[in-house]
Amino acid sequence: MRGAVIHSPGDVRFEELDDPKILKPTDAIIRTVATCVCGSDLWPYRGLEPVTEPHPMGHEYVGIVEEIGSEVTSARPGQFVVGSFATSDNTCANCRNGWQSSCLHREFMSTCQADYIRVPNAHGTLVATDGHPDAELVPGLLAVSDVMGTGWYAALAAEVRPGSTAVVVGDGAVGLCGVIAAKELGAERIIAMSRHESRQRLAREFGATDIVGERGEDGIARVKDLTSGIGADSVLECVGTPEAMRQALHSARPGGNVGFVGVPHEVRVDGEELFFSHVGLRGGPAPVRRYLPDLIERVLAGRIDPGKVFDLTLPLEQVAEGYRAMDERRAIKALLKP
Repeated sequence: MRGAVIHSPGDVRFEELDDPKILKPTDAIIRTVATCVCGSDLWPYRGLEPVTEPHPMGHEYVGIVEEIGSEVTSARPGQFVVGSFATSDNTCANCRNGWQSSCLHREFMSTCQADYIRVPNAHGTLVATDGHPDAELVPGLLAVSDVMGTGWYAALAAEVRPGSTAVVVGDGAVGLCGVIAAKELGAERIIAMSRHESRQRLAREFGATDIVGERGEDGIARVKDLTSGIGADSVLECVGTPEAMRQALHSARPGGNVGFVGVPHEVRVDGEELFFSHVGLRGGPAPVRRYLPDLIERVLAGRIDPGKVFDLTLPLEQVAEGYRAMDERRAIKALLKP
């Protein structure tokens, strides 16, 4: 088969790879119908995470089951399935508590920009749809496997409630999906922080009521202006930089909440400052598997369309161009079709 391999920062190649095989009775092999480049893939691509040796890339996927291990009962060959970037048995104590991304047998997917993939813990990770979805629904279902599920978790972690005010820091795919989530959870006012016109338009389409183009102290001041000097009830931090975290914490009102889902890079939180702010802080890898059935149903019913974050579609063999386009901000998110 073929797949994407990163060799060094800025160097992603499309190469021949070994076909995946069933290694454990809880594994499944799926034929990829669609995969994509994630914003978090850009960290090693930009040299902000080390690349010590060539390795496959990708953690978002939907596909058709080709083969299953002897203990997989939740999916069968021929079914269309959606999975999470973090695999889970869905039976351990952490999974039963709703934290599948901390499953005691968790494995992170990392080879999904390829023709075929092995899914560990397939019995607890994969969710099959009723029949094969129409082609126009595939992007939305692909988004559910990570960015929509992550945006949903950001909104829940920030305790977005009906009638509340939410701020979304970050206008990438996760941030835009966070806007969808805040809208679905009943936020009355949604402030999207974005300086890019195309992303601002999509944020408004998804439910944003206000756009703030300023950043740093100016951005914080603008949010305070829009919230009668108090700050927002909920803030979704969807970037992972020190600047984004500071903006999120200072945009929340006393007693408000910040949900942070951007993978932190050199982020430091001042404990004393947090203590006196009365702001709640929760984050981490999103337990996407918890939300899959609900989000899949919302996509299939046409209630939400997170697939709109894919503004570039390429054949899988052009995966390197997908990385370049996202790195240069010519695309929000690149969808790849084998």
